[in-house]
Amino acid sequence: MSDGSSIEWTDATWNPVRGCTKISPGCKHCYAETFAERFRGVPGHPYEQGFDLRLVPGKLLDPVGWSRSRRIFVNSMSDLFQEQVPESYVQQVFEVMAAADWHIYQVLTKRARRMRDLTAQMPSRLVHRKHVWLGVSVEDRKYGLPRIDALRESPAKVRFLSIEPLLEDLGRVDLRGIDWVIVGGESGPRARRMEEAWVLSLRDQCRDAGVSFFFKQWGGVLKARTGRLLQGRTYDEYPDIQAASPASAHERMMKRATLQRMFGLDVIAAE
Repeated sequence: MSDGSSIEWTDATWNPVRGCTKISPGCKHCYAETFAERFRGVPGHPYEQGFDLRLVPGKLLDPVGWSRSRRIFVNSMSDLFQEQVPESYVQQVFEVMAAADWHIYQVLTKRARRMRDLTAQMPSRLVHRKHVWLGVSVEDRKYGLPRIDALRESPAKVRFLSIEPLLEDLGRVDLRGIDWVIVGGESGPRARRMEEAWVLSLRDQCRDAGVSFFFKQWGGVLKARTGRLLQGRTYDEYPDIQAASPASAHERMMKRATLQRMFGLDVIAAE
């Protein structure tokens, strides 16, 4: 788990799964893959295996140990709903989120249909929670927009779209049942261009629909220079949901012990 994330819309990241495979144009210049592959073959490094998919059960209980409430981006370096991730492991992640309910969890996927199917099978106590936000990535019309329908069909109290990298004008977007929209351009040396008109269209649609709008960045080769001002101002809106009060040290210890027994784990050793 990493505190103080540089991702503008979250406070921390939690990666009980590492590694992923590319499935759509938004994956072409994956920042997570670029980062992970730098360390392939480095003995003892968390990404010694590069961006190969692997489960990290030693990280499962990390949120329980965090006393202060945070917004947590779940699997910033992976996708929880990859086909190779067992259903039982996905449910364990949701069990942890339900137990450590003083955080807000931002669960983002490109595998929208699997998210819909698996969450529909889970007990409502795990998914119908205001602190567990389910979201999908939307980069274009062909691959991205259909994910919104699957998200809308997923059982969740809060649903969001991460429209990043925005690769084309999306036209009219059906925002029924959507609570939050993040928009951003691609960054890095091979960044694809994002037009202002595309962003303004989404901002205005969010205004009309009463959906919170967050503009992350313009991106480009030097994203620090292009910044995140849209028509002279920043947009840092979130759904109006507050995290629960943090559990006491004793409560956290008891929750951890309960989850260890539930998962059949005697000792959890963080890597």
